[in-house]
Amino acid sequence: MPLDQLDVIVRVAGATLLVVAAIGKWRRGDRADDRWFAPLALCLCGFLAGNTPVSALQLGGPVGHLAVLLSGLTVAFLWWFCLSVFDWTFRPRGGVLVVGLIWMVVACADRGVFGEAIAQRGLSFVLIAMGLGMMSWLAWRLIRDREGDLIDGRRRSRLWVAILPAAQLLADMGADLAFGLDWQPQIFSIAQNAAVLAFTGWLLVIGGERRAFPSPVAVGDPEGEETALEARLRRLMEVDKVWLDPDLDLAALVRMMSASERAVRRLILDRLGYDHFRTFVNAARMAEARRLLADPVRREEKLIVIAMDSGFASLPSFNRVFQQAEGVSPGAWRQARLARTGAEARQTAPAA
Repeated sequence: MPLDQLDVIVRVAGATLLVVAAIGKWRRGDRADDRWFAPLALCLCGFLAGNTPVSALQLGGPVGHLAVLLSGLTVAFLWWFCLSVFDWTFRPRGGVLVVGLIWMVVACADRGVFGEAIAQRGLSFVLIAMGLGMMSWLAWRLIRDREGDLIDGRRRSRLWVAILPAAQLLADMGADLAFGLDWQPQIFSIAQNAAVLAFTGWLLVIGGERRAFPSPVAVGDPEGEETALEARLRRLMEVDKVWLDPDLDLAALVRMMSASERAVRRLILDRLGYDHFRTFVNAARMAEARRLLADPVRREEKLIVIAMDSGFASLPSFNRVFQQAEGVSPGAWRQARLARTGAEARQTAPAA
């Protein structure tokens, strides 16, 4: 098969499959990876449209320029999508949001959006350095959270998801450094396109488990062993409040449960609907934090005291989890809640 024909087939078929998958995930839309795949698919289509050295096979005009611009944003959205595959509640915040936005600005500058003078300043090497940093951070994050992942297949995939994009980025960087940024033989471009599509497809498979998060279920008629385990877990969480220990991990809970790790993982995932152990214990901590923040007696207490009394290891972690869950800071939430409680009390108070 001629290389030109293979080139077109890989890029057109890949773009078609990306669009179909994006529409399917967007329609479901009950998890973060469903929402973040659509912009990634759009950027990958732009990447495929322009990633060929054969000028006759490239798009021209405004559409071609748009494709080049979109391709430059791919790494940022791929970074966010990888995180969302392993955290169904993911939203870019803090440093993750800032770094992603910086990438987009630098990528736009590298593609001439802010003028050719800026585009000629070697920004491609800045992007390479940023990409290595982003992939290194992703690897650290995926490996750090590996043991608490309650989905077996996804937990086993974490190490490879950390390694493969970094390996591809290193290969691209090595080629750029060895042969120059303009070196791009057609067979290399075809292999690059196929590798990107294969990796993206694999991420879709990893995230294919269709549990919505969180989806706690009511106790029905489970097997006898699960009933005993669930009662034991409920006692540990509701009576003993083991989640007040900020160092609590899955291994410690398994020892307290006197059950196999597999049984405990399955109980939290299948019966209670949590995909990660950290999210499970933070749900209990958040419930306690809301109770303490809404208590008028404790309205003057510092937030760090509320955080520690709720089982969080630090004030920054408390702020991050609370902001992600409620969309506002703990201080703002407490102020609004106490104001509403005071207004309700005045409305129900008997007239003098």
